[in-house]
Amino acid sequence: MQKVTEEIYSRIDNDIYNLEGERWWQPDFSLNLLRTLYNPVRVNYANKIFEHLKINPEEKSALEVGCGGGILTEEIAKMGFNTTGIDPSEQSLNIAIKHAKDNNLKIKYEMGTGENLPFQNNSFDVVFCCDVLEHVRDLPKVISEISRVLKNGGIFIYDTFNRTFISKITAIKILQEWKRWAIMPPNLHVWEMFIKPDEIRALLQENQLNCKDHRGIKQNISYPKMLHYLHKRAIGELTYEDFSKKFRMVECRSTQIMYMGYAVKRK
Repeated sequence: MQKVTEEIYSRIDNDIYNLEGERWWQPDFSLNLLRTLYNPVRVNYANKIFEHLKINPEEKSALEVGCGGGILTEEIAKMGFNTTGIDPSEQSLNIAIKHAKDNNLKIKYEMGTGENLPFQNNSFDVVFCCDVLEHVRDLPKVISEISRVLKNGGIFIYDTFNRTFISKITAIKILQEWKRWAIMPPNLHVWEMFIKPDEIRALLQENQLNCKDHRGIKQNISYPKMLHYLHKRAIGELTYEDFSKKFRMVECRSTQIMYMGYAVKRK
């Protein structure tokens, strides 16, 4: 898989993380759905990995690449890790720093990109990168950098969108473009930047990372019911906060829309 072309990358709106940084933690805002809908399944998956590999977070260091306002970073810190978050958005980082301080969480935040991580080789036991890989300009470089800063035997945990017809309909058309249901900002995602599981497996393998597992992610209610709630939110009968209480994202076998996985760096 190659670096995304400038024509494709120019279509994604990553500026939302600058413009709306102060709203990361506000319940009635779209980005807060990452906390309410996605964090539980991500954290549960990570904890199962650590249990399976007999990893004690309290003895380990962890980095989140693309931490935004700290929504997942704080969950990582609560697991017990010595936690660092990195993000290119100063606005989002300022909110993350303030929120961590207000909640007495010791998290180190730094500004930077996944393509050029400002850390020494073999710095971290675990690296998280969730809802980020489909946003980056140079995915091969990001994976290379993540491998570089991981210790030998370290764990890389990630999730992303699969590039399929059904993901185009669901994640792009329904959630972003079709006003009857849209819940996310326009151009938050660009379908051509979605990543097939075989593509990420190949990139991992090229960078000393052995892919161990992929699990799908889906909502725990039917599609008709989800569309019903999306429409009620779109016409103002549900707030984002109300919507977030109607269902949760859960693990599934199908990786056709979203999937999460982990890899281990070869010793």
